[in-house]
Amino acid sequence: MPHAIRIHETGGPEVLRWEKVEVGEPGPGEARLRQTAVGVNFVDLYVRKGLYPVKLPSGLGTEGAGVVTAVGPGVTEVKPGDRVVYVGGPLGAYAEERIVPADRLVVLPEGISDQQAAAMMLKGLTAQYLIRQIRRVGPGDTILFHAVAGGVGLIASQWAASLGTTVIGTVGSDEKAKVAAAHGCAHTIVYTREDFVARVAEITRGAKLPVVYDSVGRETFTKSLDCLRPKGLMVSFGQSSGPIGPLDLSILAQKGSLFVTRPTLNTYAAAREDLVAMANDLFEVVRSGKVRIEIHRTFPLKEAAQAHRELEARRTIGSTVLVV
Repeated sequence: MPHAIRIHETGGPEVLRWEKVEVGEPGPGEARLRQTAVGVNFVDLYVRKGLYPVKLPSGLGTEGAGVVTAVGPGVTEVKPGDRVVYVGGPLGAYAEERIVPADRLVVLPEGISDQQAAAMMLKGLTAQYLIRQIRRVGPGDTILFHAVAGGVGLIASQWAASLGTTVIGTVGSDEKAKVAAAHGCAHTIVYTREDFVARVAEITRGAKLPVVYDSVGRETFTKSLDCLRPKGLMVSFGQSSGPIGPLDLSILAQKGSLFVTRPTLNTYAAAREDLVAMANDLFEVVRSGKVRIEIHRTFPLKEAAQAHRELEARRTIGSTVLVV
């Protein structure tokens, strides 16, 4: 019988349990996968800690790669033997085998490994909607990307730089600054000792920025607004430092008629045609070499708790993958 990581209560990494699970046969519109690699993301920590409430007991994880072993009635998107990747849908990616909605599966092209695929779908598709849909960046643009040495940041930085955009990125250490600089980030700011608002003003010669991308949340949100030029856009897509809390909308007026959005991948990739188009866009930049997928650490699936400890302590650079 296959195993999976499940939680019966919320809390620290110690609540992750390695359990036998019954998988069964796929129903209408479903496919069964034998998984080979699973992506680890901050959203998994939010679920584990109860920041994103779920019905317990619950599986964990939203992205993985593997091989289709069976399909249910009416499935046309994939067939047994296909090498596939997915992101979203029901929780439960931390598993050796599982059933998933077939319309969430994307067939992997040659040239992209299973581990790369599992490492890049949530982060890469997030980068895609951030810089290709919410605000299409290009030549002449200068942007600020917080946590630029993280999984989303490294992909977005490379991708934006390949489009002619100047990337300013915040990092937590000199080591991460070197990694970011090697992945398209033109200006790195070590936030533990530098005031990023002052540095942005210096770099832009007081012009400030059209857009800021922020997955950090509480520690950076308010100061990020001061980095925006009038009518600038604040894109808040995570909260690794904690929730932002209530926002007085009059502040946006005072700081220059600013815009704020709180997007999710679930919305942008809800329709299958959008999911496939976004994935193909990502596959293209990865296969061309414009974006390198950096897998910082791999852990056996059974050791998911240790992967969570590393991510939560911000000791990771790039992506972390569980190997099945």
